[in-house]
Amino acid sequence: MSGHSKWATTKHKKAVIDARRAKAFAKYIKVIEVAARIGGADLEGNPALADAVHKAKKNSVPGDNIDRAIKRGAGISGDAVEYSTIMYEGYGPNGVALMIECLTDNKNRAAAEVRTALTRNGGTLADPGSVAYNFARKGVITVPAEGTTEDDVLMAVLEAGAEEVAPTPNGESFEVVTEASDLVAARTALVEAGIDYESAEAEFVPNLKVEIDADTARKVFRLIDALEDSDDVQNVFSNFDLSAEVQAELANDD
Repeated sequence: MSGHSKWATTKHKKAVIDARRAKAFAKYIKVIEVAARIGGADLEGNPALADAVHKAKKNSVPGDNIDRAIKRGAGISGDAVEYSTIMYEGYGPNGVALMIECLTDNKNRAAAEVRTALTRNGGTLADPGSVAYNFARKGVITVPAEGTTEDDVLMAVLEAGAEEVAPTPNGESFEVVTEASDLVAARTALVEAGIDYESAEAEFVPNLKVEIDADTARKVFRLIDALEDSDDVQNVFSNFDLSAEVQAELANDD
């Protein structure tokens, strides 16, 4: 994963998901409910819902859970929950910038949990706008590297608005970056070219990245762990970057 994403390495991300599978499932379900509430239950007519369902299936969320979430979100089952999206801005260790995306049915609880996670792990809450100026909303598609090449991916998405195609640091996938408005077109182009994708979603991508050392990276990971431990925190984006040497050092951590 690149520096703007939730985690610097797939190793860290997989460890967290494996340890908190039920919590991760709940977050995927929440996104499905919100997408269905906004755009309806028809996957073909609701790209956001289609992408949310695709990601949930890729992460082994049971089909029955997905179906129930779609019905709840669309109001078909009569027990829909209203969620609000809230963005918090903050700083982590050594001034690393954070954009914290919450999806919650209780704004006061979300604010308290974000503030607590920050203050207990060397971070601080920032004033609105003090961090966001360094980020842009982009479409980000992750494509498994197995069975395809960077050139294949580039040729598929080039005319669909792709700004960049690059391998992730671990070499296991490629990352396609687009304008947020071109996300659906790029994802559709991949599907039409017969290229599978893992996820396609709007993310906050930093305009400038800050390279950090291994010690700072460990502190940042602990902070992000604490933030992600909240049911209300959906995504955490940051501007850190890691050199190959730092990635190698972190890979040796237990």
